[in-house]
Amino acid sequence: MKKLLLLSLILLASAFADETKIKTLVIVSHPYPEHSTFIKGLEQAARNVKGVEVRNLEQIYGYDTRAIDGDRERQITREHQRIVFLFPTHWFNITPMIKAYLNETWGSVGPGLWQGKQMLVVSTAGGGRSTYGKNGRVGVELKDVFLPMKASALHCGMEYLEPLVFEGVNSSQLESYKQNLIERLEN
Repeated sequence: MKKLLLLSLILLASAFADETKIKTLVIVSHPYPEHSTFIKGLEQAARNVKGVEVRNLEQIYGYDTRAIDGDRERQITREHQRIVFLFPTHWFNITPMIKAYLNETWGSVGPGLWQGKQMLVVSTAGGGRSTYGKNGRVGVELKDVFLPMKASALHCGMEYLEPLVFEGVNSSQLESYKQNLIERLEN
């Protein structure tokens, strides 16, 4: 009987493996999909976690920043407790489609839609320590480049989670990056 109970518990635990505890929406954007090896890999990892809905803005809307269906995106946002933004870091920090998405979804409804939700920024950057950090050209850590996202989240009454950032990205580390993302989505 004890063995049967133990086996049942093991099976139950494995059924919940790779499943988020919080209903999560992942908004993905990469302005140059032919160069998005890391974002594509991370996107695929997110798609493999139960309880996570992934929306790739360029796949849905192309590159037309005016095509975003605000009503639909707000409806989807209401159904989730955690919003994850997955994008590569460029000089302008967030991609044009994420900027348009934020303008469209936040702009017309105010903070109420976002209040009480979590925000997680996930980003990759080619630059490493020579770019980011106290002694890098930028002079700040990569995770701190997203301070405007934090300010927006806090303004709306969201919980801003510690960003998950990968700097000096290297294709040999992609599996590790994927695992890090899965672990964050499962918590």
